[in-house]
Amino acid sequence: MTPLPTTPLPQLATLSTAELVAEAQSGNRKALELLIKQIQKPIFVTLSQLLPERNDVLDLTQEVLVRVCRALPNLRNVNTFKPWLNRIITHLFYDELRKKQRRPQPLALDAPLGHSAEDASVATLLDRIPDTQPAPAEKAQLAELDEQIRQGIAALPEPFRTTLVLREFQHLNYEDIASLTQTSLGTVKSRLARARQRLQEHLAPYLRHEKDY
Repeated sequence: MTPLPTTPLPQLATLSTAELVAEAQSGNRKALELLIKQIQKPIFVTLSQLLPERNDVLDLTQEVLVRVCRALPNLRNVNTFKPWLNRIITHLFYDELRKKQRRPQPLALDAPLGHSAEDASVATLLDRIPDTQPAPAEKAQLAELDEQIRQGIAALPEPFRTTLVLREFQHLNYEDIASLTQTSLGTVKSRLARARQRLQEHLAPYLRHEKDY
């Protein structure tokens, strides 16, 4: 059988994610290796936020990559790779929760928050960060702010944390989050609003302290 033609290595870096997935599905091992290199860091960051108490996030990242490699030939539409990958990450996350026999705590979803709280984004908390390369003192401050954000996210109840991470780090829309977490659209919006509010409350003392200097 004549082997399928593959894209030369120097040209792989110019391909879109969908094109790279298609190359990997055709048997181009270099394309698969490049795809893995592109997704492994975002996977690690997402799992670190979803499971902040775990010290084996690197192993879990490898497990996600193994699942991706095994299931990639069955992906019918290469343009849906990102949501497909998000489902793999989220399914592994819930697998880990079930292993520990953890159950999400019931949430009080009454007393809805205002429109401004729902529409606020965690990203607005970082608007002060300049695009230019910061000085060493600024780097230290940004690292401290990043740590405060990490601690704030880790302190959120699991349903809040999951919803926030899927929205802010994975950039999923409300409908996809509702599908992945098996909740209603209203619950997703309510959890996201409360997660953002709690994170802002966690950061408020730190930001006030920084403003005084």
